[in-house]
Amino acid sequence: MRSVRLHGTGDLQLHEEDVPMAGAGEKLVRVKSVGVCGSDLHWFGEGGIGDAKLDRPLVLGHEMSGVTSDGRRVAVDPAVPCGRCEFCGHGHPNLCSNLIFAGHGKTDGSLREWMAWNERSLFSIPDSISDDDAALLEPLGVAIHTVDLGKVRPGMSVGVFGCGPIGLLILQMAKRSGASNIIATDKFPHRVETAKALGASHAFLAEDGRELEEIRAATAGRGVDVAFDAAGTPDAVEMSFAAVSVGGKVILAGIPDEDRTTFTASVARRKGLTIKLVRRMKHTYPRAIDLVSKGLVDVRSLVTHRFPLEQTAEAFRVAQRREGLKIIIDVSK
Repeated sequence: MRSVRLHGTGDLQLHEEDVPMAGAGEKLVRVKSVGVCGSDLHWFGEGGIGDAKLDRPLVLGHEMSGVTSDGRRVAVDPAVPCGRCEFCGHGHPNLCSNLIFAGHGKTDGSLREWMAWNERSLFSIPDSISDDDAALLEPLGVAIHTVDLGKVRPGMSVGVFGCGPIGLLILQMAKRSGASNIIATDKFPHRVETAKALGASHAFLAEDGRELEEIRAATAGRGVDVAFDAAGTPDAVEMSFAAVSVGGKVILAGIPDEDRTTFTASVARRKGLTIKLVRRMKHTYPRAIDLVSKGLVDVRSLVTHRFPLEQTAEAFRVAQRREGLKIIIDVSK
């Protein structure tokens, strides 16, 4: 089979390899579509993410769909929790002490034609969900969990700071949860326009903090009830804290480049803010499948570029330049 491995910073190479063998409790999956995620770009651009560093050629890819060897179309959850540790027992599989995650550390991901994966992490999808749609169920799951953490209720105002695919899905989930005033910002005009098209009440270009006055005007000076950082950049984090109201919540979903997040402590303290960080998702695939199959969340319009497996390196460069929105690798071609 063909696979693509990351050998070093910016160095993705095509390989010919043996098809893996399915072990106990696993199914062999023919990979169809793979989305390029922001965390993949950390591996590509920095040779790691957080404290995980590249120490061998790694197959990236964790937003994925496929067909099992017995013909079942599936969305593939990239996480395999152990189900036995304290945190799994408490209902937090996303915090599992022994988590296996595709395309991270010692575990190869989905930028290859075949992969063997745990049956518990395979979810059947209906015909109404395309292969590309199914790959986007993973970022949608993250967005669902993020909005769950924010406890968004009908009539609330929310801010979404960073309108890449995760931010745009957070926006849609906040709207579905009843938020009546959704304010979005991004540094790229095409993302601001997409946020408007997907239901933002107001969408502003992020320009050196100047958008704060527009946010205050859009909330009658009060600020938003919940601020979602979906970029991880210092500017987006600071704006999240500046724009949220007294007693509000800041949910940090973005991954910072330098593995460090800072904010102005006096602002957070004087406002009495609740701060939460997002660690992937909980058991959200069934909810995500239901939302997409019923047309309640739009994942399809987020896909702006598609590349065959042989052009994975170019796909990553396009994603790194923040062109378009979601980049898909069509592994079946």
